[in-house]
Amino acid sequence: MQNIGEIMDNHVLWMALLACAIAQLFKVVVELVQNGKMNLQALVATGGMPSAHSAFVAALAVGVGQTKGWASPEFAIAFVFAIIVMYDAAGVRQAAGLQARILNQIIDEFFQEKHHLSQDRLKELLGHTPIQVIAGLGVGIAVSWIASFSY
Repeated sequence: MQNIGEIMDNHVLWMALLACAIAQLFKVVVELVQNGKMNLQALVATGGMPSAHSAFVAALAVGVGQTKGWASPEFAIAFVFAIIVMYDAAGVRQAAGLQARILNQIIDEFFQEKHHLSQDRLKELLGHTPIQVIAGLGVGIAVSWIASFSY
């Protein structure tokens, strides 16, 4: 039970989670501005503006740097982890989303001819554009920086 108490007192973890939640809330606002309607599914959706993954790992890395020191091995690990996650969000996952879009086009064209295969569509919004990743990075840094005034 003591471990749970220590987790609950982990300020860096809570700031990273808060940054992720704020980024997800921003997605609802962006959807509202772009489409003129409230889309609460954006709260749990992957992809979109800003990248919650980037906000999460950026806040984590900055929080570790603030608490353990910018020259610490812990910050180095968190920094490398953040770079990998952000690269993956803008690279591999973005490419997977583009492939899903192309496969969905193929399926749409294929079924215009009345074939008897599955018509299930693939999720296309998987990754992020570099701008979305940078915006998420900004959210994460801002949340950690603002939170640093409270500890």
